[in-house]
Amino acid sequence: MPDPAIKAKANSTLLRAVRMGALDAVLDRRADGTIYIRTARDLGPYYRKLSDPLDHWARAAPDRVFLAQRDAQDRWRTLSYAQTHHQVQRIAASLLRRGLSAEKPIVILSGNSIEHALLALAAMVVGIPYAPVSAAYSLMSSDFGKLRMILDLLTPGMVFAADGGPFARALYATVPDEIELVVAQNPLGDRPVTMFADLLGNEDSAGVAAAQARVTPDTIAKFLFTSGSTGAPKAVINTHRMLCSNQAMLAESFAFVQDEPPVLVDWLPWSHTFGSNHNFNLALMNGGSFYIDDGNPTPPGVPKTVRNLRDIAPTAYFNVPKGYEALVPHLRADDTLRKNFFSRVKMLFYAGAGLNQTTWDALAELAVATTGERIILLSSLGSTETAPAALACTWDFDRAGNIGLPCPGVELKLVPNGGKLEARLRGPHITPGYWRQPQQTREAFDDEGFYKIGDALTFADPADPGQGLLFDGRLAEDFKLSTGTWVSVGPLRLRFVDHFAPYVRDVAVAGADRDDIAVLVFPDIEACRSLAGLSGDAPGAAIVEAPPVRAMFAELLNEFAAGQSSSTRVVRLILMAEPPSLDKGEMTDKGSINQRAVLASRAALVDELYACPLTSLAIVAQ
Repeated sequence: MPDPAIKAKANSTLLRAVRMGALDAVLDRRADGTIYIRTARDLGPYYRKLSDPLDHWARAAPDRVFLAQRDAQDRWRTLSYAQTHHQVQRIAASLLRRGLSAEKPIVILSGNSIEHALLALAAMVVGIPYAPVSAAYSLMSSDFGKLRMILDLLTPGMVFAADGGPFARALYATVPDEIELVVAQNPLGDRPVTMFADLLGNEDSAGVAAAQARVTPDTIAKFLFTSGSTGAPKAVINTHRMLCSNQAMLAESFAFVQDEPPVLVDWLPWSHTFGSNHNFNLALMNGGSFYIDDGNPTPPGVPKTVRNLRDIAPTAYFNVPKGYEALVPHLRADDTLRKNFFSRVKMLFYAGAGLNQTTWDALAELAVATTGERIILLSSLGSTETAPAALACTWDFDRAGNIGLPCPGVELKLVPNGGKLEARLRGPHITPGYWRQPQQTREAFDDEGFYKIGDALTFADPADPGQGLLFDGRLAEDFKLSTGTWVSVGPLRLRFVDHFAPYVRDVAVAGADRDDIAVLVFPDIEACRSLAGLSGDAPGAAIVEAPPVRAMFAELLNEFAAGQSSSTRVVRLILMAEPPSLDKGEMTDKGSINQRAVLASRAALVDELYACPLTSLAIVAQ
């Protein structure tokens, strides 16, 4: 834990200068308790379609690096805006000749790559929707159930995988022969495929220009699938209006991106709205440079991210909380990394989950020690259905968790619901619905056309709404104890993981209609392995059963339970030896857990949490 004196010094240190937009709240409180909030600033003009900024920057900054990715020799392979534009035009001509459409879209199975970007941009230029699908559904699944569901729903006319080798099993199992299969390398031996290079065929400037002219703000740009954290993944329709208006909202909120082209080093998957709509489009819209990070927040992935951040200094950095947690030890240990990383970064941004205060404090401490300045650390609220940014914090705040106020052009409605304020959203960035899922679409909107995001919010300072809002849990996850007391699962999970750091990755909270709260804990196996003093090949069961591990969890549980009320007091836990399963729906492709799925599939362990007498698996607060 950071030393309190160091933390106090960090908080009092001068903030690095950065230009932010002013989000002044305008509130309308109704007699029934409903609150409507918008910003006083109107949303300015924005592009009509996503091909417009590519056209613009290819003319205005043709030689500037747009895309970069390490090649097989570990060197940065780059494409300028002019080179990208030229290749996109040629690929777009090839796509037009295939008769693809919303009824026969393109599905991209593999992760972030230059080829992925070129194919996606080309499709959007000529109005062909595409769907980037989480690579986990192909590479981590044993039965490909979710992948089959996605392909059945979309009925694609083309499927792309950058490398046929690792995707071969999924391709053979799920892609019928009549669907055109495109790969950039390693074609399947006995399956007809098109090589990606062959898409760079004959130009058709007139045909591409005519198709591009037919694209309107309401043309479907892509289908993005929800993560499935509270149910089965749904195909969210993303229009050009959604994506372009949302980038205008971001530019007015994080105004510094308009001052100089942003440089991003980013691993976040393009199958999710954060990595693609938020980050990739931020670079594209503002003429920035996007360096594809081949790392991620896993033991084998973090060293790759570290190597890339030693090479390229970002001007803004985006990550999920687990990514920052994984990066902090490397920033502490590596002087070269630390100096380069903090050299010109204007904003550290996190989303996707709550950031624990320990990591927040560590980042502030490291920035001050390296540069003598604090770097503003911000978050927002959004979802796949909101393109994604809906609320943003654009001011310095003294702790993690503030998600700010509505971006320009966004209307927020807070509706009283079970003692909480349920958030609903309206604006040009909101999806028109779910593809071929009319019932789910109807259920997603209220009678005023507000999208029901499913989150509860609370004011950071009830006396001053201008101080922003805090996340107050997912309504679908909250439950009542047998006493009628509500348990807010989201904030409790965040506090639990923060208190038990670094030994916990996630936790499923049980207690609906029970007398008290108990949890199933997914430990950080590597941290617990070190605590147990066991070798690298020790199985998970041996690690969670090791006396030093159980003793540490017992001590931390006693601390966590002390002085808490029934709505926040966790009285017992069981450590999971097996990680959450993607195929069972316990884990989303983002790596977070589906609370309801975990509790349902591990119902026997939940019963053990409440057995009388308790089994030896349970660790109990004294």
